[in-house]
Amino acid sequence: MAELLRITPKDNVAVALSVIEEGVTIEVDGITVTTLTSIPAGHKVALEDIPQGEKVIKYGFPIGYAKSDVKKGGHIHVQNLHTLLSGELEYEYHPTFPTVEAKEPATFMGYPRKDGRVGVRNELRILPTVGCVNDIVRELEKDAQSLVGGGVEVVNAFPHPYGCSQMGDDQENTRQILANLATHPNVGGVLVLGLGCENSSAAIVEQYMGDYDKSRVRFLVCQNVEDEHAEAMKLLKELADNMRDEVRVPCPASKLVIGLKCGGSDGFSGITANPVIGGFSDLLVAQGGTTILTEVPEMFGAETILMDRCETEDMFRKTVKLINDFKRYFEEHHQTIYENPSPGNKAGGISTLEDKALGCTQKSGFAPVKDVLAYGEQVKNPGLNLLSAPGNDLVASTALAAAGAQIVLFSTGRGTPFASPVPTVKISTNTPLATRKHGWIDFNAGQLLSDGKSLPELSQDLMDYVLAVSSGKLTCSEERGFHDLAIFKTGVTL
Repeated sequence: MAELLRITPKDNVAVALSVIEEGVTIEVDGITVTTLTSIPAGHKVALEDIPQGEKVIKYGFPIGYAKSDVKKGGHIHVQNLHTLLSGELEYEYHPTFPTVEAKEPATFMGYPRKDGRVGVRNELRILPTVGCVNDIVRELEKDAQSLVGGGVEVVNAFPHPYGCSQMGDDQENTRQILANLATHPNVGGVLVLGLGCENSSAAIVEQYMGDYDKSRVRFLVCQNVEDEHAEAMKLLKELADNMRDEVRVPCPASKLVIGLKCGGSDGFSGITANPVIGGFSDLLVAQGGTTILTEVPEMFGAETILMDRCETEDMFRKTVKLINDFKRYFEEHHQTIYENPSPGNKAGGISTLEDKALGCTQKSGFAPVKDVLAYGEQVKNPGLNLLSAPGNDLVASTALAAAGAQIVLFSTGRGTPFASPVPTVKISTNTPLATRKHGWIDFNAGQLLSDGKSLPELSQDLMDYVLAVSSGKLTCSEERGFHDLAIFKTGVTL
């Protein structure tokens, strides 16, 4: 295996594919370089002398400027690289996007719903309207495991700390996210459990649910009954009985909505896992399916790539607003826009937000942007969608689920055990992680480097894996019973 990778011919840095000791001479793309210090795996080495103030180029784009002179063979990282990012910007629309040809129509085994969507799970869900009843829903989840069987594939509860003492957008977001999760296509039946005195009561959440399938939803207000546990178990049994005989049937891949997310990134994220996910996205979109890219702050520095792929000028303007609104959110809270890469990201070789963003946007492939969604808004148009949500793993993944994603693809170079309200497929950027944390990782994109597999081959492998998960194959986190949610909070708590 090569020791250094130059991602594009424009780059003046290369990425170490394994630890390279000081004084090692390597040739990459006809350039001979001798390392001036030890270079950790995933980190960058200068392919030429880079004077102070000059741009550092990776992925063919600037990822910052040199804070001091960097000699050829030097280690480029946070100690000598500074972001180029600033506040809100003016943008120009330069539309460009290739077409992606579809292969033979693909299918999966799913659960069709009355509204035309399809579930990849038939879940009995317990959803509290307010954090005050969290312990009750946890107890119900435990006792309701006896209902699993037949068409009832799993019983999951989703405690959370919100639903009361909220104002403005926070209160609206909580109501909309809960309503979307109650009516999600993966849900065969849901008990919405309220306390009775909260701001976002069961009755109010119901108003946000629109024209839902009433046969699949039950409501209970704990303060209105003597024994809330007994009453809740009766309703859960009723829902389970309704689901019992439901079976999977063949469904077209065009019915799939897949969320795209990364976290705990490293220097290989934009080289292996994210491009593989991008290849998958193009394959699914070509089938008439839908993918959703989110974590807006991690688009900063690569946003023009997405803007130029907007299908219309109106979509371009919506994407500009998406980016600048999030920058304004940072500024209103007196936070720097560019302070994003986490300690784990930096340890893995990511130096600036541009560095992370250019890797992050690889997950979107090359398809045109069909729609831009506000936080809490659900998918309407097939194809690639952009969704407003922060970079936080659980908040963003919950937002993807609430937007209608039946599955979330989650690339990681560091590893994480978490799971969202829908099946969460962990995709490793490197083979050592997949080998070491086999109880966390579902798919190893590190094969792109370690096993010599091609990008199209691995993208098709991921497509096949997603179809298997859509047909009932459990992810690692599902096998361990992991599931959680987090709602975006931006304002005052009373």
